[in-house]
Amino acid sequence: MSEPRSAPTVGQVVLGKRLQDLRERAGLGRDEAAKVLRVAPATIRRMETAEVALKIPYIQLLLKAYGNSEDEAEAFVELAEEANKPGWWQRFHGILPDWFSMYVSLEGAAALIRAYEPHFVPGLLQTEDYARAIMRTGAVGQTRPEDIERHVALRMERQSLLTQRGAPKLWVIMDETVLRRPVGGPSVQAAQLDRLIDAVEMPNVTVQVAEFATGHHPGTYGPFVLFRFAVPELPDMVYSEYLTGAVYLDARPEVAAHLEVMDRMAAQAATAHRTKEILKNLRKEL
Repeated sequence: MSEPRSAPTVGQVVLGKRLQDLRERAGLGRDEAAKVLRVAPATIRRMETAEVALKIPYIQLLLKAYGNSEDEAEAFVELAEEANKPGWWQRFHGILPDWFSMYVSLEGAAALIRAYEPHFVPGLLQTEDYARAIMRTGAVGQTRPEDIERHVALRMERQSLLTQRGAPKLWVIMDETVLRRPVGGPSVQAAQLDRLIDAVEMPNVTVQVAEFATGHHPGTYGPFVLFRFAVPELPDMVYSEYLTGAVYLDARPEVAAHLEVMDRMAAQAATAHRTKEILKNLRKEL
């Protein structure tokens, strides 16, 4: 059997989809592909859905059966070897839940990240002290000081994504509650507002506040994140987190419903310019 691992890299997800496409173009079903490897059809499915790592000998046999040339197979194998390398976040595996490893992988590959947050400032825009204050409440299910510090380090390292070459577009909608809920005391709140004021000046960051005065909006059910990728094999994907895990949605009807809600919230929320004024006014109050 192929080797399982905690969570796939985006590269493995992409190559799994490509492998499925090559099989279908060759006119073979999973049962027929499984016979090539002398494995159960479920193994082929797990390879194509990135539930297991891509074993190079398996790939070579399958690509030959699918009619790929030696040059094509060699190029695919090189990509697979690169995709099988652990992501940078894997060194945090001791504290990082499997269900969130996938999130970090998707976040790093996204061209557009749209997020709705009713409770806290999104992780990519948090200050170190704000993140630490949240985690000390047990928000990540761990309260040991050493584990909290590793979580904070992971969150701060994730933020480099916004300033690297080819950085994604980040578009965040936050409820006004996020800005008014005390986290870590006045000095922590003040520094966090300063961070947000700086962030909205970044060319790839848009922040909008859903003000109390505008009333109920369609996203009140809970936080979610929508990822869009430049890679054609990856469809838009929605991430929704709950207390002990998360779900990843890529079915078109579900993604479309979340996208519609996000667009309606964006139309109803304060504009980016108005949001900047809100942040500055709140900062003056502290």
